[in-house]
Amino acid sequence: METWQLVAVGLVMLLGLLGVLVPGVPGPPVVWSGVLWWSFTEKTATAWWVLIVASAVLLLNQALKWLLPARRMKEAGIPWRTLYIGGAAGVAGFFLLPVVGAVIGFVAGLYGAERVRLGSHGNAWTSTRTAMRAIGLAVLIELFACLVVVGIWTGAVIAG
Repeated sequence: METWQLVAVGLVMLLGLLGVLVPGVPGPPVVWSGVLWWSFTEKTATAWWVLIVASAVLLLNQALKWLLPARRMKEAGIPWRTLYIGGAAGVAGFFLLPVVGAVIGFVAGLYGAERVRLGSHGNAWTSTRTAMRAIGLAVLIELFACLVVVGIWTGAVIAG
């Protein structure tokens, strides 16, 4: 594989890593597509094994990012409706105040839904913080999985 192609694959993976942190950009599929591109270009046993391992890591990531945060929110008694309202407020916030508005709208939507459901400021804020921690855990799980895949790919490129 030529140097410019390796740089291009690396940039695709960097976009995927940034996509984990930016709402609306699918990070893991972008990272996986970079590995897929590299594997189809390299056509070596190492490249295919890296693709297999990357696929397994990212599939495990999908399971963990849904199971672990959801369990924490269920234990805290936060309904899915709260997340849906927060998501809708985040989308509206994105269009009202691009990029930053998504985060502000999401947190405001979570808080508003919990304030209506629970009635008091203290309980609503505690519930909102719990939901934000659970969502943060999902982002960290996804980021860690993508970093593992990029690290495996980098090791294979350096070794190859």
